[in-house]
Amino acid sequence: MPYSLNLPDTFNAADHFVDRNVREGRGGKVAVLCEDRSFTYAQIQAGMNRFGNALKSLGVRMEERVALLLLDTEVYPQAFFGAIKMGAVPVCLNTMNRSQDFQFYLNDSRTRVLVVDAPLLEMIEPIRGNLPFLEHVIVPLRQGSPLRQGYGGQAPCCSGEPSVNGMRTGDLDFDALLAAQSDRLDTAPTCRDDACFWLYSSGSTGSPKGTVHLQHDMVYAANTYGMKVLDIKEDDVFFSAAKLFFAYGLGNGIYFPFHVGATAVYLPQRPTPEQVYATVRRHSPTLYFGVPTLYGQMLEQEGSMAGVRLCVSAGEALPPAYLHRWKARFQLDILDGIGSTEMAHIFVSNRPGEITPGSSGKVVPGYEARIVDESMHDVPPGEIGTLLVKGDSAAAYYWNKHGKTSETMMGQWLNTGDKYYCDRQGYFFCAGRSDDMLKVGGIWVSPNEVESCLIEHPDVLECAVIGACDEDNLVKPMAFVVLSATKEPSELVETELKEFVKSSLALYKYPRWIRFMDELPKTATGKIKRFELRNLLQQQQAA
Repeated sequence: MPYSLNLPDTFNAADHFVDRNVREGRGGKVAVLCEDRSFTYAQIQAGMNRFGNALKSLGVRMEERVALLLLDTEVYPQAFFGAIKMGAVPVCLNTMNRSQDFQFYLNDSRTRVLVVDAPLLEMIEPIRGNLPFLEHVIVPLRQGSPLRQGYGGQAPCCSGEPSVNGMRTGDLDFDALLAAQSDRLDTAPTCRDDACFWLYSSGSTGSPKGTVHLQHDMVYAANTYGMKVLDIKEDDVFFSAAKLFFAYGLGNGIYFPFHVGATAVYLPQRPTPEQVYATVRRHSPTLYFGVPTLYGQMLEQEGSMAGVRLCVSAGEALPPAYLHRWKARFQLDILDGIGSTEMAHIFVSNRPGEITPGSSGKVVPGYEARIVDESMHDVPPGEIGTLLVKGDSAAAYYWNKHGKTSETMMGQWLNTGDKYYCDRQGYFFCAGRSDDMLKVGGIWVSPNEVESCLIEHPDVLECAVIGACDEDNLVKPMAFVVLSATKEPSELVETELKEFVKSSLALYKYPRWIRFMDELPKTATGKIKRFELRNLLQQQQAA
């Protein structure tokens, strides 16, 4: 059922999530734990205000975009909310992408200011000459880091050429920039329906889309899924292995804990099982958020989840075997659910004490869901159709994508593009995608992107990529390849092609399996029939 927030017309999310905590007496409460560092709400507020003032000093105006290419550290909430408080719009970028992806994002969003962590500068350096809108690059250099030593808090200069850490003359040191600013900042007079932040979504076509969320969206998601399903409280400690640039991670690690004045734990490194267990041991979180692949990896390693009261999974369907093994080992439930970039967070979820293995759960209070046929008529229980969802955390539109906005955001209903069925008890079960997109480790992968990379190899004549399931029933890319006439299939060639993709694209995009073929099935107009390849794979697996 619909849920009313009763927010005033003039509303700024940064005031709600940061300033309100200080006003209500939680200024001395620890807001963020990161490695051996801790930051109170008052410290986060001061950094937020200084960053907002820094943006003003650089000429940033209300509604202009500020891109964040950041690891999960204390810098993230300061930059994210600092931009929002002064009226700008932060654009959260996936740190796992490549230079060509960032070139598209920065130009599509017409970003004038980029905040990029020093270890990620190498991804920006090759495209600096292709960013006509970008005017300022701000680089956080960690205290005690070799990158900072010897600079005395100032950004190094290098006569226009990149230095050993990738910074150029004119690049700004985050800390030095903030140190010159006031820690007081007037809140921009935004309204509840103003643009607040962007996330880029690949969506059903594989073309990246700037998904525009409004000032009230985070509050809605926190009040519904956060409060009514997770029962989040001030004494909770949140730890999300899913990174902050994800819609899923942004809620887990920033606006859920900040909504109730709780504490967030950040892990800047890649969330390996060893790193996750070490973080749990170090900071004793009460809520843990992961993805199915990581849960499977953690089950293969030694470690403890002591202190955790509840675990959450999203991004792709959680295999029931993981759920059962996790419960047996740790005596902890994993709440599997489905969310999306467009809806900000999870809108269908299992609940504590109400878990059906293999399902995505029931509709979260505050949302509505329907499963429809091609004519948009509701289908009966047990019948597969397309999942539609409605709720007030939905994005307003896709930036500069009117056609895709109209196709996906159908009035109050959002077309998820997922195929689902619902049983008579109200549990929703995923039956796959209605298009060719792959979701690998919780991240959308475009087959066209992988194919375009493979085809650049001199030995590849044609190729097609589909999704295949590994031994844990998790989707991974699989490539069907036609080699040039001068090359014969072999294990050596297969390994070479996998390494070729790994060297060009994010690691999760490379094909785990490669099948060599004499030709690919095509339509009369030359389009590859991916559905025939999927059928072929199913036949081979059944044989």
